[in-house]
Amino acid sequence: MAAVERALVVGGGIGGLGAATALAQRGIDVEIVEVKPDAEVYGVGINQPGNSLRALDALGVLDDVLAVGYQFDGWDFRDADGNLVVGVDTSLGDERIPHNNGLARRQLHEILLGAADRAGVRISYGTTFTELRNAGDVAEVDLSDGREGTYDLVAGFDGIRSPTREMLFGEGARSQYAGYVIWRVTIPRPPEVTRGAIYQSVGVKAGYIPLSDDSMYLFNVTPEPTAVRVQGDAAVEALRERLTDFGGIVGDIRDGLKPGDDVVYSPLHEVMLPLPWFSGRIVLGGDAVHACAPHLTQGAAMALEDGVVLADELDGADDVEAALQRYGERRFPRAKLVQDASHGILEQEMSITAETLPFALQGMREHLPENMAGIEGVLAQPA
Repeated sequence: MAAVERALVVGGGIGGLGAATALAQRGIDVEIVEVKPDAEVYGVGINQPGNSLRALDALGVLDDVLAVGYQFDGWDFRDADGNLVVGVDTSLGDERIPHNNGLARRQLHEILLGAADRAGVRISYGTTFTELRNAGDVAEVDLSDGREGTYDLVAGFDGIRSPTREMLFGEGARSQYAGYVIWRVTIPRPPEVTRGAIYQSVGVKAGYIPLSDDSMYLFNVTPEPTAVRVQGDAAVEALRERLTDFGGIVGDIRDGLKPGDDVVYSPLHEVMLPLPWFSGRIVLGGDAVHACAPHLTQGAAMALEDGVVLADELDGADDVEAALQRYGERRFPRAKLVQDASHGILEQEMSITAETLPFALQGMREHLPENMAGIEGVLAQPA
């Protein structure tokens, strides 16, 4: 008899769906509880680099993701006027796996929902835990819908504000606001946009990623002293103001913004917990345990890899706690690399002044290809 026969996944986002599917594909009876009332997600884009595509391949959905997405092979780094500073070809793919695949977040979510359903995963929306207790070889769970359950494993993939993380490790483990936000909006893709691009100005950056033959999304990272919420047409106007410095395609996008455009404003929070990532039969994954700035487009990749590795380590394991320990030991160095590199890029870009901008652009030209190759050399290895 397997040591884990019944599992509860807290959180029905990308990481939770991936983990639940990977566990269910190995014969485990899995239920997801998701506090939101339905499966609706933000209507923005997301890039899946090659290592994330390998995790999606392990879940059996690579072809589905590639069919709706846009594959591209690298990034063009530009100055604020759109002049090319340096192009960097990425190296995370191979003869089968593309280097990058941009797609709408809703499409990725729907594909993962389909995979979870085919694997037999049950999802309860508008539901979370009210009590969570380790009890020897099981975890006892009281749910907000009045049910009580006993599970061999509870996996908290419940995001940056994870109640599971706080329950396990206390208020001191809460995520921290980084002092910056990312603005995103989906717009039509002109034919000349065939790669990701990043435009650097003084203490602010913008860029875009192709998502399909018809669409792409703009992103803009800016310092904001407090993480206030901006929505609707106020967000459209605020984004337009923050793109004042930019020319080229980013400037064209700014000039074309109009009331009613769906601008999504997201404060950047970070967290990186030390090992262990579990207590008894309760374990964390994804943004619940390591959430980083989006500067390597690795957030979803890290969460999906977590789910696949967790399922691999538990598959056939007699000692669950030893398997959870191995899971953390495999994942921590990789997640820490992404965390540190993403935070370093964020701080460097946001600290650029008018005086240092020419030197920063020269540094990009001279060092970015080598630096990116070093990071991707690690991430191209098996998770």
